[in-house]
Amino acid sequence: MSTSMKNVSLFVAVAALFILTGFIQSWNSALLNINIGLIGAVMALGVNMQWGYAGLFNVGVMGFTALGGLAMVLIATPYDGGAWAAGGWRILIALAIGAATILGAVQTWIRLPKGKPRVLAMLAVLIVGFVLYRMVFDPAVSAVEAINPASAGNIGGLGLPVLIAWPVGGLIAAGAGWLVAKTALGLRSDYLAIATLGIAEIIIAVLKNEDWLDRGVKNVTGLPRPFIVPLEVDLQNNAGFVQWAHSWGYDPLIASSIVVKLLYMVLFVIVLAIVLTLAEMALKSPWGRMMRAIRDNEDAAEAMGKDVKKRHLQIFVLGSAVIGIAGAMMATYNGQFVPTTFQPLRWTFLIWVMVIVGGSGNNWGAVLGAMLIWLLWVQVEPLGKLLMHVITMPLPDDSGLKQHLLDSTQHMRLLTMGLVLLLVLRFSPRGLIPEK
Repeated sequence: MSTSMKNVSLFVAVAALFILTGFIQSWNSALLNINIGLIGAVMALGVNMQWGYAGLFNVGVMGFTALGGLAMVLIATPYDGGAWAAGGWRILIALAIGAATILGAVQTWIRLPKGKPRVLAMLAVLIVGFVLYRMVFDPAVSAVEAINPASAGNIGGLGLPVLIAWPVGGLIAAGAGWLVAKTALGLRSDYLAIATLGIAEIIIAVLKNEDWLDRGVKNVTGLPRPFIVPLEVDLQNNAGFVQWAHSWGYDPLIASSIVVKLLYMVLFVIVLAIVLTLAEMALKSPWGRMMRAIRDNEDAAEAMGKDVKKRHLQIFVLGSAVIGIAGAMMATYNGQFVPTTFQPLRWTFLIWVMVIVGGSGNNWGAVLGAMLIWLLWVQVEPLGKLLMHVITMPLPDDSGLKQHLLDSTQHMRLLTMGLVLLLVLRFSPRGLIPEK
């Protein structure tokens, strides 16, 4: 079998698994898994750019995902004039003061000659700037958070269309990626991983505690949908839709959910196709060949006149932007922004398994790995319960071993992911669809 036929067969096999899920469980469940898999595929493409193209070990994936979701809150939620009048503009002024303080301290350090006066001048700039910042910021935050705290208490958004929030999520994540790259890319790969994980934890901690920004742990619910995706209740109240659903033998409640998920799937496929096409074009361009040369041998590439640090910065920012877009898509699909759900160790591990199993350095492999691993992730636990019930059938009901095995099914997911990763690394160390 040729390589292309093998790759097509792998995608057909994964598609068959999703279709089988629809027949055995429900089409609602199958479409839900497909949509989350498509979002995971976009995220995996971002990680693949950083690792597969340039060998950058980013373990802060969930931090950039959370920033993408934050864009939905800041861009797509309704405009709250009262919050902005109470303190929103003063918060922006305080943030500008904070940024100017940091910039002033850096310039002071650069421009003054070495010595004690330079240190004292920099400390003076930082102390004065910090006092001014807190004087403006604290009362403004208190004023904003006091406005209807049960359902709001934050500055709200701009009320713009949802589809604008997705690229903005990418821009916010790209900006954060630039800051991270400027400070951490000089580190060795293992230290880079620790640094990015720590930065992701910091980002999520900020999102959990700054109520004025995103309501913190009180969460933002009822996020708007793209204009082509109606509410299920609107479909159920539409006489034409109800008649159409009955003509197909479906309950309108189930049919409305299926139609909404199908519309989301169309949107997600379009985004994935755009990102995948651009990633493939970049990979096959002279720029992509240069990135792979830097990945394989930085010293040789630098000897040939390539600016390694600049290229690493570029690819880290691009990958972060793609991850941010996926984060905005995820918040849109969930209909809420919940900072506590962004668990860096758990979900970052899953995205990395997607990339490694699919084939790092190969964009199609990242997509295949994302769809396959997500399906396994959601199906392993119910299948594990069934397997444990079959295994423990000969044991008496009061057996401690039987109860222990049945209680252990919740750990089947991590066990299975580890087993899949081990098997792939043993028998296909370059992934299911290796890099050419």
